[in-house]
This record gives sequence, C-alpha cells and structure tokens, in this order.
Amino acid sequence: MEATLNTMQKEYSSKHLRALAVVLPQFHPIPENDEWWGKGFTEWTNVAKAKPRFKEHYQPHIPADLGFYDLRLEESRIAQAELAKKYGIYGFCYYHYWFYGKQLLERPVNEIVVSGKPNFPFCLCWVNEPWGRNWNGLNNDIMQEQKYSKKDHLNHIRFLLNIFKDKRYIKVNEKPLFIVYRATHIPNVRDMISLWNTEAKKNGFKNGLYFLATTGHGFYEDPTLYGFEGVWDFLPYIFSNDTVSRVLKSSKDRISLYDDIVKRALETYPIPRPFRKYPGVCPGWDNSPRKAKDAFIVHDSTPDLYEKWLAHVCEKFEPYSKEENFVFLNAMNEWAEGNHLEPDLKWGLKYLEATKRVLDKYI
Repeated sequence: MEATLNTMQKEYSSKHLRALAVVLPQFHPIPENDEWWGKGFTEWTNVAKAKPRFKEHYQPHIPADLGFYDLRLEESRIAQAELAKKYGIYGFCYYHYWFYGKQLLERPVNEIVVSGKPNFPFCLCWVNEPWGRNWNGLNNDIMQEQKYSKKDHLNHIRFLLNIFKDKRYIKVNEKPLFIVYRATHIPNVRDMISLWNTEAKKNGFKNGLYFLATTGHGFYEDPTLYGFEGVWDFLPYIFSNDTVSRVLKSSKDRISLYDDIVKRALETYPIPRPFRKYPGVCPGWDNSPRKAKDAFIVHDSTPDLYEKWLAHVCEKFEPYSKEENFVFLNAMNEWAEGNHLEPDLKWGLKYLEATKRVLDKYI
C-alpha cells in the first residue's frame, strides 16, 4: 500500500492545499454549563480569569479584532469565517458533541445549516469523549458520560446526513469528510463505520463517507484496518511527554518550549507511512486557564516559529489526490488552551498574516 500512496502523491504534486482550521463552539451559554460551572459560563469565563504561573508566562490571552464574541449571533459566525477566508484558510472543522443521542454546543452549526450563512466550507469532528471536571484536575468526576450502541450509531448518522447534504460541507470524491477524535473509545469502530457507510449510500452518497481519526490520544495503528481512510496528526499533544522542559521542576504543570515542539515536529515530519496521514500545525498550547494543576503549557510561541513550522509542513506534504490535500490548523479559537489564530492584544493579526504568507504559495 505504501508504494501506491507514494505513486498517488507524485501524480498530484501540484501542491494545491486546503487548510482547515479547527473551531470550538463553546462560546455561548448552554443550560448544562450553567448547571456545572455557574450561570453564564462560556469558554470566555476561563480565558478572562487566567493568570501567569511563572515569570514571562503569557496569560491572559485577550481577544482583539473579534472581541468576546457570542457564537449564537450570526454576525459573529460570519465575521469569524470572513477573517479566516481573508487569510487563506479554506474551511472550518467544527467540533461536534454527541452523547448517546444528546447533543451539546450544537446551536452554531445547526444555525449555519439552517441559515446558509456564512458561505464558507466546513466539516465536523466528533469529540467522542465524556465531559468531566478534568479542567480542575478532578478527572474522575464525569458530568456527561459517553455510551455507544448500534441503535445510537443509526440515530447519529441519520441526524448527520442532513448536515452532510449541505453544499458547503467538505467532501472528498463526493464523500463527506468526518473525523473521529478518539477512535479507540468506540467498541468495534469498524462496524460503526461500515454501518454509517451503508446508511450514507442509501441516502445519496454513493461512495460513502470519508473517515479520518486523530493521532492525539494513543491511536497510532494503521487506520485502514478499522475502516478509516487515514489520520490527522493532532498536535501538539502527541509531543506532550517527550518535549517537556525540566527547567521549572517545582511547577505543578508540564511545560515545554514552543521552539522545542517545532524542532521535534520538523524532525518527525514527514515520516513515510503505509497510509494517509494529514499534517497538523498549531499556533500554541496552554490549557492552564482550564486546569488548576497539571496543565500542559507550551511556552514562548511566536508567529515566526509558527510560520517556520507551517512552511515546512506545506513544503513537504504531498497530497494523496486532487481532493486529498488537507492541512489542519489547530486551532482557530481554542482561547482557553492558548491555541488560536484569531487576533489577541499581544500579537494582533500576526499569526493569520503568517498563515497567509505560507498558504498563498499553495492555493
């Protein structure tokens, strides 16, 4: 299979790339978060209360151009998409939350589908893990559990088909792109994928669906053995253990230098794989606003280092076909994890400007 993939990459070496930026929808209140965290809680609550934990630690991250937006507002969703498009990003990958028939944070995507706005390509990534108080270091306190069954898989795909039919939904050879965040959490995931493909074909998608898994949480096997087309290299979390700095031994957190993360990423990409592996790049990482202890902090990110990383990935990555050409930008707006391309008061538009300088060569 490796030879076949190499042949495909050589055939499609025009370097036309599609950059997909991850979008977190947790920027509007919901009843569940009101109950669990307090009335009016959104991601901005964590962002605004953040404080530095060591000398030169960059916190808090305060939004600039888009402000403390509310994703219930169509104007906010349009402004977010227009900003991304202006700086060369092809589309958004929205996080999708489905818990045995119950959805959370679904309003932004549902309203995008109903309204037809913004006119911007998008896909979904199912973050299929339970919700707990791990933001506070209390990992065993589960607030929303996750379960699986054949009946629920059927209900889930039948709901999703209405979204997949949207003309803006990103497809590969007419297959809607769908990403599973934690493939190892789903028992008999190959059976689920087979079931979903069958349902998709019954409903007009003659080629089925285009499934990807992420590598971020222990999934490093050949994804095709489980029915996936490939993987998205979810960074920086796959480097969270082997690049942790020992400089601040007294810290309760795990601290890495962004420069070390970039060096590690450049050393390990590309490594030939006998399957499709789509690259990922992130502008930063710092989940200390969410976690009282044991945060993972990637310190001292700069637009120049981010641009170096993105440029390397785009130069080295060869698409697998005309439409299998994704580069994942993690993320557009993970503000409480210090991981956002959206402008803040410190850097302004510099991360987006760096993104555009690189992507303009490959659009």
